[in-house]
Amino acid sequence: MALRLFNTLGRRLEVFQPVSESVVSVFTCGPSVYQRAHIGNFRTFLFEDILVRYLEYSGHRVERGMNFTDVEDKAIKEAKERNVEIQVLTQHNIEAFIREMETLRIRIPEYLPRASEAVDRAVDIIEQLLDRGIAYWHKGNVYFDPLKYPGFGELYGLDMNSWPRTKRRFHRDTYPGMRWNRGDFILWHGSRSEGEIFWDTKIGKGRPSWNIQDPSMIAQHFNETLSIYCGGFDNLIRHHDYSKAILESIRPYPMAKYWLHCYHLHVDGEKMSKSKGNVCYTDTLRGRGYAIDEIRFFLIYGHYRKNLNYSDKTMDRAAENLRAFKRKIRALDPAPNGKPDFDEGVYHMVKGLFSGKMDQDLDVKGAFDELHGFLTATEARHAQPRVSAGILKALMEIDEVLQVIF
Repeated sequence: MALRLFNTLGRRLEVFQPVSESVVSVFTCGPSVYQRAHIGNFRTFLFEDILVRYLEYSGHRVERGMNFTDVEDKAIKEAKERNVEIQVLTQHNIEAFIREMETLRIRIPEYLPRASEAVDRAVDIIEQLLDRGIAYWHKGNVYFDPLKYPGFGELYGLDMNSWPRTKRRFHRDTYPGMRWNRGDFILWHGSRSEGEIFWDTKIGKGRPSWNIQDPSMIAQHFNETLSIYCGGFDNLIRHHDYSKAILESIRPYPMAKYWLHCYHLHVDGEKMSKSKGNVCYTDTLRGRGYAIDEIRFFLIYGHYRKNLNYSDKTMDRAAENLRAFKRKIRALDPAPNGKPDFDEGVYHMVKGLFSGKMDQDLDVKGAFDELHGFLTATEARHAQPRVSAGILKALMEIDEVLQVIF
């Protein structure tokens, strides 16, 4: 079977065919590092880790980028409230985020650009958009006119017939809630007063808005259509269509071939978010006695296109599920004396059970349940050493993707 992924662009399952056969280019929306990432954030980053690992498991070579949003309204506000330099705040959170990625066994991407390091590239893009009449100056800021880009909003499925013809401008980096700002969005914050964070550039003093930061960081490392672009489901409101419109306005090719979006982690039915005050962190769960592999398992055990609900009960259930699986593995009796002899038929069958579900849009839960059911049946038959060795060999390779078994 071939890997099939649900492409948000078009809203359909598609057989995965990378843009380049030599390397699969993947870019994922990274964190806004004004505060520490919580387990709701890490659900998306773990989904992306599974994606990259499974592509490699399937024989692809992958190059991945993930950005850090380290200069935007929320980071500036947070730094002022804490009375620290913004660079100190964001550097601390970036270092903590990378440590937590490693703790959760998330592979570190090859490229980790920061918005603060891509200002010149953002300015170059803005100049091109100004030259083409797609962007314009207004009271010291630069705005993007979505009506100048054919197909704006197609990723979300926006009905542009209802777009207002009266000029409206939205000047903030981000807005609360899951709503569309039906008007022109900001690309450049012009500097107006002392004490503001700004760069002195060829278009004047100011800073790039959040809306143009991702395109500028992508352009630093990838000069062709990305095979896959990923992010959280909430990025479908404004953010990803903004990025798509910006890059495709200056490039003669699509930004990405496949767009994948991970749904939210909820707490008792509500989205986990800093604004709601219902966040939970990795070390909170570790303090309650859960192991790292159990935390990782809970966050990947559920289809990425469905909301996952956290509660003490669901966390306990997931942890016990993994523990039961491991008990069955420990009951297997492989070939004695460490001999490499194993049953090849069983080995390929176990890998087939795994791939059969994973190829259906990365169905981690379905794949794990298939493996668990097989182990339960095998345990009842008291597997011979060669059979046990074949199972263990397959599971060790599978765990290069899951990172929770051994």
